Amino acid sequence: MNKNKKTGLIGIIITIIILCVLVFLTNVNISNYSYAESVLGKIVMPVQNGLTYLKNKMAGNSTFFQDMNSLKSENAQLKDDNTKLQQSLSELEMIKAENSTLKEYAGLINEYPDYTAVPAYIINKNVSNLSDTFIINAGTDNGVYANMPVISGEGLVGFVISSAKKTAAVQPIIDPTSNVSCNIGTGTETMIAKGNLGDNSHLKLTLIPTDCDLMIGGTLQTSGIGGIYPKGILIGTIKDITNTKNVTDRYATVETAVNFAKLDTVLVITNQ
Repeated sequence: MNKNKKTGLIGIIITIIILCVLVFLTNVNISNYSYAESVLGKIVMPVQNGLTYLKNKMAGNSTFFQDMNSLKSENAQLKDDNTKLQQSLSELEMIKAENSTLKEYAGLINEYPDYTAVPAYIINKNVSNLSDTFIINAGTDNGVYANMPVISGEGLVGFVISSAKKTAAVQPIIDPTSNVSCNIGTGTETMIAKGNLGDNSHLKLTLIPTDCDLMIGGTLQTSGIGGIYPKGILIGTIKDITNTKNVTDRYATVETAVNFAKLDTVLVITNQ
């Protein structure tokens, strides 16, 4: 037992001596010694190079961690820059949309120079089986009141049914309860274009005079009769004619000039 302890102690001492020699050798310039010493240096050189490599490796790891911290900082900065860029792009898209809306307003006003009109855009749509109305962002504060006609660059939209200070409700001509007095082209015969339940692109043309010569492709315009809509605003185009046994009951299908599915911007006519 004591012998084993002595053997272990000797081994530890030898190991410490070897380590001290190796440390000494890594810091010695062997070129200043004799030939015999240089031979010994050649033997020890691989060990010295190995220890030097390990020290450099340790230094390299330190640089690696420094680089990692730098990359993390740069990555955080890039994320922040990316967020700011996305915000700028979003703001740019909003500006482009506003410019597009303003151009559309200008186009509408130029198209109807005889009218004084208030531009507005749709902020909410209420569609049900019994009615089809929408809300615009203009009201009494803007001079918008009930029974004022509403138009777009394509043609007739509807009329204001009620208004608050900042908003107004509009009944479009596609609403099932809507009735618009109209003429075909430059004709004088008056008839009625009614909204169809559940159809946002077609009207039903009724009360057609018996002597009226209907033609597919004919255009409908407001007649000016009824006190709401001024004369001459485009309503739509005749797409189909249905004849019945009683000529007074015949009717036609009219495709609206306004694409209500994509309608965003309107003008409220405040004078007639």
